[in-house]
Amino acid sequence: MKRFAALFTQIDQTTKTSLKTNVLRTYFETAPENDKLWTVALLSGRRPKRAVTTTRLREWAAERAGIPLWLFEDTYAIVGDLAETIALVLPPPARADDPSLTDTITRLRALTHLEEPARKPVILDLWDGLDPSQRLVFNKLLTGGFRIGVSQKLMTRALAQAVDKDEAEIAHRLMGDWTPDSTTWHSLIIARDASADLSRPYPFALAHQVDDTPDTLGPITDWQAEWKWDGIRGQLILREGQHFTWSRGEELMTDRFPELARATDYLPPGTVLDGEIVAWDGTAPLPFNALQKRIGRKTVPKKLLAEAPVILLAYDLLEHGGDDIRNQPLVTRRAALDALLANLPDDAPIRPSPLIDAATWGDLAQVRASARENRAEGLMLKRLASPYFVGRRRGDWWKWKLDPLTIDAVMIYAQSGHGRRANLFTDFTFAVRDGDALVPFTKAYSGLTDAEFRQITAWVRKNTLQRFGPVRQVTPHHVFEIAFEGIQRSPRHKSGVALRFPRMARWRQDMAIDDADTLDHLHELLDTYG
Repeated sequence: MKRFAALFTQIDQTTKTSLKTNVLRTYFETAPENDKLWTVALLSGRRPKRAVTTTRLREWAAERAGIPLWLFEDTYAIVGDLAETIALVLPPPARADDPSLTDTITRLRALTHLEEPARKPVILDLWDGLDPSQRLVFNKLLTGGFRIGVSQKLMTRALAQAVDKDEAEIAHRLMGDWTPDSTTWHSLIIARDASADLSRPYPFALAHQVDDTPDTLGPITDWQAEWKWDGIRGQLILREGQHFTWSRGEELMTDRFPELARATDYLPPGTVLDGEIVAWDGTAPLPFNALQKRIGRKTVPKKLLAEAPVILLAYDLLEHGGDDIRNQPLVTRRAALDALLANLPDDAPIRPSPLIDAATWGDLAQVRASARENRAEGLMLKRLASPYFVGRRRGDWWKWKLDPLTIDAVMIYAQSGHGRRANLFTDFTFAVRDGDALVPFTKAYSGLTDAEFRQITAWVRKNTLQRFGPVRQVTPHHVFEIAFEGIQRSPRHKSGVALRFPRMARWRQDMAIDDADTLDHLHELLDTYG
């Protein structure tokens, strides 16, 4: 555990990618295999489930520290991170244990089999044997909030260097539904047949956002344009008579979209398609909220299957006839995809995502303006000569999204942030006008500069009307422009709407609350774009 805590500390203390890579590489070269396997699992999002509520952890930590709970809560409000707060208030360890990362996680996972009263002595015993740096990491695992400043791509690079394998091969090995319970370090990373798993997808190629206009990308004839669909990015894998559906987040979703099982009736084994899963009305995608009803379900009732049937709009072919063709240029892969899907019947659950022809960038901009009418978020631009690369590589794939929708809203509640922004109010609730009333409709916590957050924090402290735990109700005064990607009906919200990806576009200090938008205007946006 000391070794893993040291790794965490070294990574946390630097922002340099090269240093993080070197630290990780050294760790993968020297740590025990079981600990290396769990480290890869943690850094790729395979974290153990939280076994104890944060309420109980705060109570137990305050009790062990010999301080009243209110003092712990006030300390937590200042520190902004529960794991760090607990590590800071606990008394010095009673002994100097050094369990392995694997042993610690094993004890942590065993808590789920105990009744809550029996969990407390286990947690206290672990705290008593760990030094402050180990406690911090353990607490992050315990609270389910383990985060470290390392992307999976960076971790993959360091791991590839440590085992002297190609980075793309390592990325492929790490895909799929493996866990440290289902594999070993040798099987996952070292063995020659690690990629033989029939269900394993390929790492996804990702795009960068076009900052302004695509005129600087060169001749439009070098590029392929297509709609950026508002669905779920996924891979459909057909191997040896079986089919598997994976999300971009490496979640196996086969059972959630049973319609795609019929792909085995139309396409040959050894086929892997990359595309967008969308709810389909027979001729065009349905709004995203129709698909969203199915996202969280492990099984889908017949009524929902009828209301929101799905198809895969395929835009790339990664495996053809059992051969990995990702290194072939896009123009070749797309031709093979079109030929493969050319004669499918209309009721097949797959169809090619249509390409968009335009003679000039200006013509393409006019097409892009109609994206919302086509149930799309904008356009994708892909260089015809590009391979299907791993992760996000600047230069070959771009997303040219529509400008977001916006609405001017009044801030009515504020809450402190976390981490380095724990001393600032950064999380706000916003409302629109409805006659003389203000109706809350969304929350947002990003979009302002640090200087603006400091300015609004000073104002919140002077203009608090009521406190509700960490939340402060403030005097309605400030107007913010809220940007969002989509809007849909929601009976769970008083306003009747829910926004997709809301954030603060700017602080409208030039506007009074009487200039803010109304609930009627919000519903007009819902009728137009919902």
